[in-house]
Amino acid sequence: MGTPNTQFGAPIVDQTFLLVADLVAVALLVFALYFPRHRRRDLVVAYLTVNVGVLAVSLVLGSSSIGAGLGLGLFGVLSIIRLRSSEIEQHEVAYYFAALAIGLLGGLGASLGWLTVGLMALVLAVLAVGDHPALFRRSRQQVLVLDRAFADERELHDHLGVLLGARIRSARIDELDLVDDSTTVTVRFDAPRGDRADDAPRRAARPLVVGAPAAHGAADAGAVAFEGARR
Repeated sequence: MGTPNTQFGAPIVDQTFLLVADLVAVALLVFALYFPRHRRRDLVVAYLTVNVGVLAVSLVLGSSSIGAGLGLGLFGVLSIIRLRSSEIEQHEVAYYFAALAIGLLGGLGASLGWLTVGLMALVLAVLAVGDHPALFRRSRQQVLVLDRAFADERELHDHLGVLLGARIRSARIDELDLVDDSTTVTVRFDAPRGDRADDAPRRAARPLVVGAPAAHGAADAGAVAFEGARR
């Protein structure tokens, strides 16, 4: 009787099965995880194309003796690709790498047997948990442009707490303009309970400028540029 084809102690999985597993995994990644949470249609085609493209290249070249080096090389080269047309958020970079990793597993992971399918499932599980809207749902990060120069960080902290009505976790002064009397600051804070944004799914925020008049003795808003709706 014949013995199953094995390598590294694991039975080699049929490549057609891994091809189907890859397509199912990237479909779950894009249509079950990413798009329902972030609603960026332009990145749907990017993730699908990256995954299928890496899968196709690794299938064609992975059968040679340079398979392992090819996988590392592809990962390294593709990791430096940036979308120049628009800035992408850090969580979108995570989905990008997940699509890339799943494609490499599908193309080069036949020798690992069922471990390859398990690794694909692990990548999806990490994203499902790490990017869940309920995780740190009140955490926010914003870039504020205040129409007042704050040289004292403690005074700035207190001012931001009144302005945002929230608990300030950190505040970093990016630019202090004493001539035009303005301060640009990156602030991380916990949104107040009952904030409507708590019930909304996280999505990539577009830069937004909101002007508000400042009153003497009251919190001045100035211009507010939203860097991220939620982190």
